[in-house]
Amino acid sequence: MYKVLDGSAHPLAPKEIAIPAMPEDERIWVPQAEGVWFRPMMLNTLQGQWCNLLRVRRAGILSKHLHPQPVHGYVIKGRWHYLEHDWVAETGSYVFEPPGEIHTLTVPEDCEEMITFFNISGCMVYLDENNEQIGFEDVFTKIDMCRQHYIDVGLGADYVDQFVR
Repeated sequence: MYKVLDGSAHPLAPKEIAIPAMPEDERIWVPQAEGVWFRPMMLNTLQGQWCNLLRVRRAGILSKHLHPQPVHGYVIKGRWHYLEHDWVAETGSYVFEPPGEIHTLTVPEDCEEMITFFNISGCMVYLDENNEQIGFEDVFTKIDMCRQHYIDVGLGADYVDQFVR
């Protein structure tokens, strides 16, 4: 039996993460597409999960996609919706995306900036107009994107390591 002597975690437990959600250094935001960035918060390689902030500073369609696992979102700023639904996720809204649902994320014209926290398990499967797969993202592609971006902006390849568990 393991006995905690000093109030700390089990020695095999991964280290906690405690970081400012909204970084002062713009270089921490990783570009994903024109007018779209993500801020990694936790990149869980053991469970294929990632938590990030998605920031969008342009209107229009971001992507048509599906997730084979559930997704949880919380809108921090702005609003967005899925073309396939009649609801709008606005500041303060919680969104649950069930596995397998196809949806097209869209930011309206009058929204200058949208920031949403997403907790994603599994992957994102990007789809074309015929719902055929055209790409995907998972925790490992996110790590690779972060690593390259942090090299490019002078933070160093290992900057992303603080988010990886």
